[in-house]
Amino acid sequence: MNTPPSIPSWQPSRRRFVQTLTLGTGALLLPSLPSALLGAAADKTKTPDGRRKLGVALVGLGGYARGQLAPALQETEWCRLAGIVTGTPSKAEEWKRRYDLAEGNVYSYDTFERIADNTDIDIVYVVVPNGLHAEFAVRAAKAGKHVICEKPMATTVEDCDRIMAACKAAKKKLSIGYRLHFEPHNLEVMRLAQAKDFGAIKRVEAHDGYVSGGGTWRHDPKLAGGPLMDLGVYCVQAGCYATGEEPIAITAREEKTDFERFAKVEETITWTMEFPSGAKAECLMSYNKNANKLRVEAENGWYELSPAYAYRGIAGRTSKGPMDLPQVNQQARQMDAFARNILDDTETIVPGDMGRRDVKIMLAIYESARTGKRVTL
Repeated sequence: MNTPPSIPSWQPSRRRFVQTLTLGTGALLLPSLPSALLGAAADKTKTPDGRRKLGVALVGLGGYARGQLAPALQETEWCRLAGIVTGTPSKAEEWKRRYDLAEGNVYSYDTFERIADNTDIDIVYVVVPNGLHAEFAVRAAKAGKHVICEKPMATTVEDCDRIMAACKAAKKKLSIGYRLHFEPHNLEVMRLAQAKDFGAIKRVEAHDGYVSGGGTWRHDPKLAGGPLMDLGVYCVQAGCYATGEEPIAITAREEKTDFERFAKVEETITWTMEFPSGAKAECLMSYNKNANKLRVEAENGWYELSPAYAYRGIAGRTSKGPMDLPQVNQQARQMDAFARNILDDTETIVPGDMGRRDVKIMLAIYESARTGKRVTL
């Protein structure tokens, strides 16, 4: 039997699991603070320990920025919404009014480089379509800002390398928008992978999908990279953190029933990831089936999340009973954790290396689905 490799540095140890649970929510963090600091936490411009909250600018004001990130930034304790970048003037006016943004903190895609002179903005969160991630992440780094790049990091490994090189050259931190690494139920799956509370892991099942009507940028391969990049990355991630390993081989197959709606992108892909320990992850991604599940089967029991990847309402149970874990604002925790990385000069648990790895795996899935062959990594 192959010996599993050591857990990558971004996989949380038991200690990191506990630390992550205690960051990013005032209900968990504030009671432990000295009373003298509680007044600072009430100041929306100050962190709980009295430092200046870092300013975040959102690049791209689509559904995720509007529905998740901006509301989360009203709850964050270590950073705040300070600016926006958009190609739509009407959106700029709406956001200025809604979030009381200064005129000088509102940029268009053409004036984006001027953000370099804005000391009110420390972090740029890139939320444009996937195919544009590299362009704006590189521009943000060159402007001297720390970068959060929404998943997938990019649509090619080469673009991942460009982003990482730009951040390194600018001496700025880079984090990928993997919110589930700050969500208690998924964190518990990661902890169990390391602790082996149920014995050696044998099989993982990771499914994610919904019925997409088409007609959006997600059906444009140049902008989206394909729905595998959109949804399948959750399953790739789950397979890796549910085993604590990286895959060594991929076997994939594409299914298509609606050739008109999915003329340019895949409809459904199923694939198997093989891991060094002998464990396998059976995965499914679909734009025409509803699915949202992660199940781990081990020597001495099982555990599962359903839903597993939702923004809220994640629920878990094990062969020993239910998981009794809190519901949190995942995006607020994610952004607060990165702000803490910057303020304290520590490393993010969701680095560029992880984003690059996942893009490489997804490209191998595409290759296997296209050729019908097993692809080694």
